[in-house]
Amino acid sequence: MRHPAKRFAPAAFWNGSELEALLLDSLRAEPPALGDLIARPRGDHDLQPEPVEIPDEASAIEAAVLVPIVLHPDEPTVLLTQRAAALRSHSAQIAFPGGRIDATDGSPLVAALREAEEEVGLAASKVRAVGYLDAYVTGTGYRVTPVVGLVEPPLALTINPHEVEEAFETPLAFLLDPANHQRHGREWKGRYRTYYAMPHGDRYIWGATAGMIRNLYERLAGR
Repeated sequence: MRHPAKRFAPAAFWNGSELEALLLDSLRAEPPALGDLIARPRGDHDLQPEPVEIPDEASAIEAAVLVPIVLHPDEPTVLLTQRAAALRSHSAQIAFPGGRIDATDGSPLVAALREAEEEVGLAASKVRAVGYLDAYVTGTGYRVTPVVGLVEPPLALTINPHEVEEAFETPLAFLLDPANHQRHGREWKGRYRTYYAMPHGDRYIWGATAGMIRNLYERLAGR
C-alpha cells in the first residue's frame, strides 16, 4: 500500500526504524520489469516544454545505481559522488554510485552493490537494500534501475580516482523537500531541455540524479 501523502514529513523520520518502515511501504519490492512503464517510461523527456521522442527501453543499456541513505543518529543523509573529470560520459557530474549491469551480475541489486564498492569502497555488507525506484531512461541511452539501501555509519570509504573525484553526503530532508526541486534548462543537441535541479551549497545536483531523487520523494509522498 502506498503511504498517504498527508503522513509524509521528511523532518519527522530521523528514527531509522520509522524511515525503514516508510521505505518498505513505499518502494517497489522487486526491480521494475522492462516495459512496465511502457506507456511513458520515467526520464527527463517527461519535463520538456515541447513533446520529444520517448527513449526506447528495449534498446537501452541496462544500468543500476545505489541510492545509499546513511542512518546518522542526528539526521539521515544520502551519499552521492562527483564523477571523475576524465570519464568519457557524464564527466564531473554528481551521481549515485553505479554503472552498467554486467552479464555476471545477474540483477540490478548485485550490480549496484558491486559498483558502489568499486567506486567508493562501500562494502556490500554495510548496505541493507529496502526496495527499488522506477526505472529511469536517459537521453544518453541507458535504462537505470535505482536500488535504495540503508547504510549504518561509519562509512570508511576508499575512493577510486579513475571513476570518482569525491564522495559527499547531503541531508535527506533537503533532498525530499519539494521546495528544493527546481526546474532548470539549457540547450542540448540543438534543443532547449528542462530538468530537475537541487543546488545545495556548492553542489549542483541535476539531471537523471535529481530525477531519481524526485521519484523517491513522489513514492514516499504517495504521488
